[in-house]
Amino acid sequence: MSKKIILHFFVVFGICAAVALIFVRFYYENRLLAKIIDRLSADSRVAEALVTEVRTDPADGKTYTTVKFVEFDAKGMPLEPRYFRFSSNIIHFQSMVIRFDDYYVKNAHPLKGRSAYVFMKAFAFVNGGVESYQINAFNEVPSGYAVSFAKNPFERRLWRSFWEYALKADKAKRSGIKNAQIEAPATKFVPGLLYTLKIEHDGGLRIDTAPLPAVLTD
Repeated sequence: MSKKIILHFFVVFGICAAVALIFVRFYYENRLLAKIIDRLSADSRVAEALVTEVRTDPADGKTYTTVKFVEFDAKGMPLEPRYFRFSSNIIHFQSMVIRFDDYYVKNAHPLKGRSAYVFMKAFAFVNGGVESYQINAFNEVPSGYAVSFAKNPFERRLWRSFWEYALKADKAKRSGIKNAQIEAPATKFVPGLLYTLKIEHDGGLRIDTAPLPAVLTD
């Protein structure tokens, strides 16, 4: 009788342990899935802009919009502000964007865990022409973009090979790159709004708007 009781105990214990293991695994997998979804749908602020002045020049009758543009480095710290003056308020911010394979994004890879970008220029189409300001030179990795602990040529090689990644799918795939392309999101710039440029971890650049904080309106 005692052997049956002991056997019964071990059977019940085994079942309980199996159920507990399944529960723990289910809980872990759901947490992992949630993290993966968060990574794939996450974004990071990379720059902000606002209109500092709108003025009509009596000499030519044109209305000029001045925009203050501030990038953020890899640590989220603001870089030196730049000021752009256009005779149009529909302003584009052009950048090179490289999207990495979802595997790297899901696993928060230190170098490939989100789409990479470099701002190239700000521009506006005006009367059949273009007004343009350079932000960063082609094929260079500005110090503010560099990953602080990545003391290797990965990033420089990444941008020097940009067009090869864009035009040669096999090379891009071998490097874990989904695609590489030029993007130039634009919107209308008016006073009283804060424009935030964000990079989606598995996508490209976008421009969000929000009312200007009271501290900046005085």
